Amino acid sequence: MKRVRYGNIPMTVPMKGIYLFSKSNKHLYVGRPNAIRKRFQRHFAHPRGAAFAFLLARKATGNKPNYRKGSREHVRELVDDPKFRAAFDAARDRMKNMDYRCVGEDDPTRQALLEIYCATVLGTEYNDFDNH
Repeated sequence: MKRVRYGNIPMTVPMKGIYLFSKSNKHLYVGRPNAIRKRFQRHFAHPRGAAFAFLLARKATGNKPNYRKGSREHVRELVDDPKFRAAFDAARDRMKNMDYRCVGEDDPTRQALLEIYCATVLGTEYNDFDNH
C-alpha cells in the first residue's frame, strides 16, 4: 500500500499480514499482527500494547529490555517513572508523524518469513529476533 500517517489508515487494509513504520525513507520497525488495523491503533495505547513506542522510549532513556519472569511489573514500574513516561509519550507523538504501510498475508508461516525478510532487507533497527 502507499504510505499513510496516523489518522489516515484506510478502511480497506488487509486483516492479516505485516506492517512497516518508516521516517524519511528510513525503515524502523516491522510487525506481524492478526488484525492489522487494530494493531496499528494499539501502538498508540498503553505500553503493553504499544511495543514500538516502548522500544523508542527505552532507547531514549537508556532502559535495557528486561524479559525476566514477571516483567509486566517492570513495564508498570517504567511507565510510572516520570522520565520514562515523558519519553514514551514523546515516542507515540513521534510515531504519529511516521509513514505506515502494510501488506496482506493470511498464512502464518509466510507472515513470519516476510517479517524477517523485510526487517533484514530494510535494516529496521528496532526489530530484534533474539531469543529472550
